[in-house]
Amino acid sequence: MMPVTTGGDTVTTTQDILQHTEGGVLTLTLNRPQRKNALTSAMYATLAEALERGADDTSVRVVVIQGQEAMFSAGNDIEEFLHQPPAGTDSPVFRFLRSIATFPKPLLAAVCGPAVGIGTTMLFHCDLVYAGDNAAFSMPFVNLGLCAEGASSLIAPQMFGYHRAAEALLLGEPIYAEAALEVGLVNKVLPPHETNGYTQQMARKLAAKPLTSLVETKRLMKGAQQDAVLQRMAEEGTIFGRMLREPAAKEAFAAFLEKRTPDFSRL
Repeated sequence: MMPVTTGGDTVTTTQDILQHTEGGVLTLTLNRPQRKNALTSAMYATLAEALERGADDTSVRVVVIQGQEAMFSAGNDIEEFLHQPPAGTDSPVFRFLRSIATFPKPLLAAVCGPAVGIGTTMLFHCDLVYAGDNAAFSMPFVNLGLCAEGASSLIAPQMFGYHRAAEALLLGEPIYAEAALEVGLVNKVLPPHETNGYTQQMARKLAAKPLTSLVETKRLMKGAQQDAVLQRMAEEGTIFGRMLREPAAKEAFAAFLEKRTPDFSRL
């Protein structure tokens, strides 16, 4: 990790997560395009640390999470999950989910291309989400022998309505950009080459507003459900961790790595 400070602005570079702070906006860029921005434990730890630091840093007023024009995130790194599953709810992935769910300042996301699994569930905790017209949101946990995570089993039915949430969570059907706009998952759909820039524009607009007003307004909007979200996240995390070690998930992951259709007929 190499921080560079210029005129009060800081750029921090790691291999898979780029961090750039300018004008009160901390931008976290998923930067593992060779693996479709699949998230590893190290990446989750970096994201969690950045959010925790940003929550306390008075120079950070807004956070943006973004990928590239063709890819937001393929979700969890399946190969790592198969060989090194999360060791309990204190593991980096669950630490990241708690950090994003409790982040007190405005949190924006710019999403282009596929947003798979946690690539979608993290968005439920963002305040503003802007999508490229090539965005595709999917939560295929059941197809991997797992259960919902990130409190998506609570928030998705509230946001989408039960039947659309069932389509997304039970069937694992993708939600494309215009449909995501219709159900309230995203605020605006743009051409992919404009999405990150537009999100930065909105972040700068927010950064110019009084921080106390932003924080208190967000707290008032989210406060009534905060405990329920964290409780559901913990419940999902416990079940997810157990299911990750069970035969269905092992078969799904093996099939994924072997590029074949999983066989759940005996499971």
